Amino acid sequence: MGDVMVITEHMQGEFQDITFEMLGQARTLASGGSCSALVYGSMKERASELGAADRVLCVGGSDDFNPEAYASAALRVIQSETPSLVLVGSTSMGIDIGPVLGASLNLPVVSYCSGIENSGDDFEFTSQLYGGKMNVNASASSAVAMVLAGSFQAEAGKSGSSAKIEEVDGDFGPGRVKFRELIEPEAADVDITQSDILVAVGRGIGSKDDIEVAQELADTLNADLACSRPIVDAGWMQKSCQVGKSGLKVNPKVYIALGISGAPEHLEGMKSVSTIIAINTDKSAPIFDVAHYGMTEDLFDICDELGESLT
Repeated sequence: MGDVMVITEHMQGEFQDITFEMLGQARTLASGGSCSALVYGSMKERASELGAADRVLCVGGSDDFNPEAYASAALRVIQSETPSLVLVGSTSMGIDIGPVLGASLNLPVVSYCSGIENSGDDFEFTSQLYGGKMNVNASASSAVAMVLAGSFQAEAGKSGSSAKIEEVDGDFGPGRVKFRELIEPEAADVDITQSDILVAVGRGIGSKDDIEVAQELADTLNADLACSRPIVDAGWMQKSCQVGKSGLKVNPKVYIALGISGAPEHLEGMKSVSTIIAINTDKSAPIFDVAHYGMTEDLFDICDELGESLT
């Protein structure tokens, strides 16, 4: 098998966790080959953080994400380096880059990738579909893989010796798309990223009025209330309470998931929690794959019983 290249992601001067997750797995996959990382703009000043890579390839240009320019730069570097496997995050940034690379290089694009192994002859991929309810396996000797955040351990990508840092010509033009500004969410009354205990509700809560049941449990536990994306989309809770890829990453001591199925986008936001308690009547819900404790009982019955036993 050949070399593996990681397309890094950054925001506000810091590499995102998905970068280290992909880099750690790339190090494993590139057995006998080279593991490289492509960085943009001034992030070359922080290239030393990518010690798990053999080589860090730096292109110039703006630090502000530009899909056209970033894809063009990556394409030129890949055509020069010819890696067998290119890893791109299955993120808002990666979705703009991965398909362009696949189409331009005439390579298969493996979407929603949650697992990759090197069989010796091919790379073996596992993709999560339908919100994690179905796994699909595929194999290819060369591909662009779009990796779901949270699929691999970030710590593996942060370890290693010093990589060789090289400046390369990525033809980093301005592109037709112009970056205007980064709009951050408004600050909330409660910062759930600092909570020790979180009670999180998902679609299984049923209705906006029933969220009060979860709030009562949170009050009893001296916890804060959080939620999954469908709850925010329905207008039942504020965006500042959302856990997941498009919400916030949290790391409380205890995370109680009420009626949350466990889509990959949600798991990304709470993957580092040391104790996860899941309550969901669907025994096949993906949340149980990561939960330390699980119950397939009615969440309202459980909340009532917990409330009574703790008061």
